[in-house]
Amino acid sequence: MDAWAFEQLRPWLIEREKLPVGSLFCVIDGQTRGRAWSSAGVRVEFRRVAAEAGIRRRLAPHQLRHAHALELAREGVPLNVIQRQLGHRNLGTTSVYLQGIDAEEIIATIHGRRAPMMLASVGLKF
Repeated sequence: MDAWAFEQLRPWLIEREKLPVGSLFCVIDGQTRGRAWSSAGVRVEFRRVAAEAGIRRRLAPHQLRHAHALELAREGVPLNVIQRQLGHRNLGTTSVYLQGIDAEEIIATIHGRRAPMMLASVGLKF
């Protein structure tokens, strides 16, 4: 990960230290607090957040790997470096990631959406 990605993750890492020892990405409240976040739970949350962001097509978390690989390739990162980044044994697997993937709709939607807006008076008592 680059410095920007670590900076985005830093608030979670600080918050994660307050929870019971366990998986990095875990349940944050309820009876299973601190336990590993199930893959089904991740998919449900991912779809909810995607819908809130205005993404109309069905998305799965694994598609983020594809979009990441595609962005690296567009930045000119060599295919063998992308292969190592993704942990693929076979270079052919990595090349399949880059064929026929239309991540443009995902990327355009994310980059084109308005930043969340909040009134300055939110939370203030009058």
